[in-house]
Amino acid sequence: MRKKIVAGNWKMNTTLTKGLELVDELLQTSTNDSILKIIAPPFIHLASVADKLNGKEGFELAAQNCHQSANGAFTGEVSAEMIVSVGAKYVIIGHSERRIYFGETNATLYQKVVTALANNLVPIFCVGESADDRSANVHLETVKQQLKEGLFNLQLDDFSKVIIAYEPVWAIGTGATATTHQAQGMHNFIRSEINKKYGKDISENTSILYGGSVNAENAKELFACLDVDGGLIGGASLKAAEFASIINSF
Repeated sequence: MRKKIVAGNWKMNTTLTKGLELVDELLQTSTNDSILKIIAPPFIHLASVADKLNGKEGFELAAQNCHQSANGAFTGEVSAEMIVSVGAKYVIIGHSERRIYFGETNATLYQKVVTALANNLVPIFCVGESADDRSANVHLETVKQQLKEGLFNLQLDDFSKVIIAYEPVWAIGTGATATTHQAQGMHNFIRSEINKKYGKDISENTSILYGGSVNAENAKELFACLDVDGGLIGGASLKAAEFASIINSF
């Protein structure tokens, strides 16, 4: 049975002090113990947040990115091994901001996924189309290509460990949210593509999250969709009460 998950991506926000205060508030306000809660703070927070989450049932830690190489002369980058060493078990790979601002390609992202898995990190692999893709009616093909080139060269055992996050680029941080019809439609499409590649058992057990201006008001409706298994939350995860409300929407 696939997991229900709510993950908070803090992006480049909060000082270490403010971040730890946020974790404390979240631990006090989140009452839903039936789902997996993942926090993805900035790199400099990871070790300290890991200490805060140690022994806290249902909470896990994620990094926002990792480098595709095991180590080396890559100033400013962070390896999967480093991430594991501070207690994180998950890593976000392929967020649209990484694709757009840092030029990360599907080929590069596949290498990152392989490296993450080799270090026992669970990838949260992001896919999604731009507004132009959707208006041109090529949004399905765009996401299919991201899946094919970023994930579908994995062996079945490795793919079965991956979490997928569908984030329409036009809805990230814009206040616009996919309708339940749009979200369910794309999630169902993604699951059907997984079924074609890896079979029904794997497709039915792959968690697919929705991200894109999810908030306390729309979370319950989105999470009620048959193929939506939770959310990858951006801005709303920086407010403990709102993030807890999203978590408690299940």
